[in-house]
Amino acid sequence: MAAVVRQHFRGALFRFQTAISSNAVQNRGLRLSTALNRDQYWNDRSDANEPKFDKILIANRGEIACRVISSCNRLGIKTVAVHSDVDSNSKFVRMADEAHCIGPAPTAKSYLNMDKIIEVIKETGAQAVHPGYGFLSENMEFARRLSEIGVVFIGPGSKAIESMGDKIQSKRIAAAAKVNLIPGFDGEVHNEDDAVRISNDIGYPVMVKASAGGGGKGMRIAWNDDECRKGFRLSKDEAKSSFGDDRMLIEKFIDNPRHIEIQVLCDSHGNGLYLNERECSIQRRNQKVIEEAPSTFLDPETRKAMGKQAVALAKAVDYSSAGNTLLHKQEDIPVDGWAIECRVYAEDPTKNFGLPSVGRLNKYVEPLHVPNVRCDSGITEGSEISIYYDAMICKLVTFGTDRNLALDNMAKALDAYVIRGVTNNIALLRDVITEKKFVSGDITTNYLSEVYPDGFKGVQLSDMERQHMVAVAGIIHAKENRRDCSLINEDSRAGATKIPSSWKLQGSVSGESLPMEVNFNAAESLYEVVIAGKTLTIPDNFDLSHTVINAVINGEKETFQLGARNVGHVNLQYLGTKFEIQVLEARMAEFLKYMPEKQEMDVSAMVIAPMPGVVKSVAVSVGDMVAEGQEVIVLEAMKMQNSLTAGKSGKIKKLHVNGGDTVDEEDILVEME
Repeated sequence: MAAVVRQHFRGALFRFQTAISSNAVQNRGLRLSTALNRDQYWNDRSDANEPKFDKILIANRGEIACRVISSCNRLGIKTVAVHSDVDSNSKFVRMADEAHCIGPAPTAKSYLNMDKIIEVIKETGAQAVHPGYGFLSENMEFARRLSEIGVVFIGPGSKAIESMGDKIQSKRIAAAAKVNLIPGFDGEVHNEDDAVRISNDIGYPVMVKASAGGGGKGMRIAWNDDECRKGFRLSKDEAKSSFGDDRMLIEKFIDNPRHIEIQVLCDSHGNGLYLNERECSIQRRNQKVIEEAPSTFLDPETRKAMGKQAVALAKAVDYSSAGNTLLHKQEDIPVDGWAIECRVYAEDPTKNFGLPSVGRLNKYVEPLHVPNVRCDSGITEGSEISIYYDAMICKLVTFGTDRNLALDNMAKALDAYVIRGVTNNIALLRDVITEKKFVSGDITTNYLSEVYPDGFKGVQLSDMERQHMVAVAGIIHAKENRRDCSLINEDSRAGATKIPSSWKLQGSVSGESLPMEVNFNAAESLYEVVIAGKTLTIPDNFDLSHTVINAVINGEKETFQLGARNVGHVNLQYLGTKFEIQVLEARMAEFLKYMPEKQEMDVSAMVIAPMPGVVKSVAVSVGDMVAEGQEVIVLEAMKMQNSLTAGKSGKIKKLHVNGGDTVDEEDILVEME
C-alpha cells in the first residue's frame, strides 16, 4: 500500500489517502481510476525504500483526524492527537498513539492555539504536522513557525498556501492567470459602512464572504443595505471564531448557480492535468449537503475549458500534488462509474433546513453491510455531539456503475443507517435523492428553497406508502399482543389464555385514520392485513428486538426502523422520516374521540432558543421597545452565528440570559409584554 498525500488549497485539505490494489478496491465497491477517459488512469505505487516519518501530529479533530490516523497505522507511523477538553473521549483521541489536551472547547483556545500545539510537537518529538482541513490548514504563520523548528507541514508549498489560502489574494492571482472570476471588490472590506458602499457599487445581491477558510462559514447573501450590515457583522464574527482571521471581501452574488469543482493534479516539474469534476450544488447555508461525481450538467467542451483554467491557476502558484482550485475537497469521490456523497449532520432539517442538534449517540450503526458503501465518520456509539464544533456525523458515499445504481445504493444505505440520541438530516437526504428534479439533474444551489418553499416537512407519503406503514405498525401491535399473552400463560396458575390471531384495529398517522384487520396465519407464518379495501400479505420474518425491519409486503421489500413503543403508539422511521402511528383496538379508538384536545401554549411574546448554543450578544434591555423582526439575541452553535428576532412588536419584559451563557433547545431567552 502507498500513502498519497492529497494536498488541497482553497480550504486546504491535506490528508493521507491509502491507495490499494485494484482487486481489493473492487471488492470494497470503490474505484481507483480518476477519469472518465480510460487512458487517464492513475495510481500511486509504493516504494519500500522511500523514507517516511516516524511520528506525525494531527492538528485537527473528528472525521479527518480518524482518516489520517488510520492511514498512519497502516504505514506503521505513530500518531499524536491534540484535542480540546470536551473532545477527551472522542474517537480520534482513542485511536491515536498519544493524545494531549490543548485547551478548552472554544477553537481559539484549542484547535487554533498555535503556541500550545507547537509545545506538544516539541514534547512528543513529532516530525510532521497534518492539519486536515479548516482550522490551521491554510495558515501561513503556522506553516512558517513549523519550518523554523524543523517540523514538516504536510501540505502544499508556502507559495500555494500564501497565494490560495487567502481569497482576496487568490482572486488577483486568478485574474493574472486569465481565469474567469465573479465580479466584485478587489481588496479587504474593513467595516459595515464600507461594506454598504461597496455593495451599492457592485449592485445587489452580493455575497459577503470571509477571505480565509471555507466550509460555508463566514458567508452571507445580502439583498439590501440592512442585510449587508447584518451579514457583514455576523460573517466577520463567524470567521474570527472559525479561522482566527476576520478579513472580509464582497463580490456579486450569482443567482441560480451550479457549484461544480474541478480536481487537478500537478507535479514538481511544472506538469499539470485535471481529473474531471464533482457537483456540489445541493447546499444549505452555503454548505454542501449532497455531492456527486461526475456532474450531470457538463458537456465535454465545458469540462475541457474548466479543466484548462483549473490547471492554469494551479501552475500560477507552483502547485504540486492534488488540489481543488475552487473550494477544498473534503471527500474521496472517484469518477469511474458514478458516486454520490450525502453528508449526515446532527441537525433538524425541518428547521431552516438544518438547525444543529446536540446530545449523546445512544445507538449508532453505520450501513456498512450495504454493497458499495463507504462511511467516513469521526464518531461511535456513545459519542457526544457538542455545541462547539461542526455538526458532521458522517460522509456517506455510495458507488454505482451508473447514476441510478449509485442513487439506489444510497437509498438503501440511508434506510439502514441507525442514529439515535440526536436529531439528524437523513429524512431530507432520503427525500432529495428520489425527488424528480434531482433525479433529472435539474439542480442549482437554490434547489432546497425551490423544491421546499415552505421548508422541509418530512417525506410526503403516497396513499399506498401510508397504508404499508400503518399495516406494519398494526403487525407490530399484533406481535406484541401475542408475546404478552404467551408471557401471561407462562406465569398463569389459573389456566392458559388463548393467544389471539385476529385483531380489528384503528391506525392513525398525520391526522388520517385507517381502520384495518390483522390476521395471523400460523401455518404459513405470515400476516394478512386488510386496509383501505386491499389485502397485504407480510411474512412473519422480522423480530421486534431489531431496530431495522425489512418487511416483504406483497413480495416487495421495504425497510423500516423501529423506534420507541408506548401503549397505543408505534414509532417508525420510513423513507428517512420518523412517524408516530397510533394503533388502538377499534373499541378503544371510538372512546378516544370523546377526549378533550390539549391546547398549545401561545409563545408569540417569547424568544425561544431554536437550538442549543452560546449567547454571543444581547441587543436589547428590559423596557426597550422592539419591532417585529428586530434582532434581540445572537446565538452561536457549531461555529455558526444565528440571529434571533422578535416575533412581534412590544416591550421587553424580562431577559433570561446574558452574553456568554450556554442554553438548551427551547429555553426561553426573552419575554415581551
